[in-house]
Amino acid sequence: MPTMANITVKAANGTTDTVFTAVQASGGDKSPAIWRNEAFGGTVGQRSEMRIRSSPDGTGKARRVEGSFTMPQLYTDTTTGLSQVWKRSNAKFEASVSTEMSDAQLAEFAAQFGNLLASTLIKSINSSGYSAA
Repeated sequence: MPTMANITVKAANGTTDTVFTAVQASGGDKSPAIWRNEAFGGTVGQRSEMRIRSSPDGTGKARRVEGSFTMPQLYTDTTTGLSQVWKRSNAKFEASVSTEMSDAQLAEFAAQFGNLLASTLIKSINSSGYSAA
């Protein structure tokens, strides 16, 4: 089982580090681990957040991994001077991780999946909202 830790990723400019702070470790099956960009937004509800939880799939032959990511766009209310959430972009993913594959095969699955999501084309699809044509 992985150990909870902060996650550092590059911002869109390719040079700035964005840190997602380990807020809550998973308490076990179906309990999410939570990371937040604590440097963004004034309140907890105004911060980018990632949640990942896992559980048995019911067959005993795989683990179900489910994740979500949300990032708000903020504005300043000119009447109150307070920062408010205007809109949000959200993502979800789900994986079925076989318990019958070798560690090496699972490492390859995880690497290819993660690297596909980090590829320039998939980033472009997610930023435009349109699939590749």
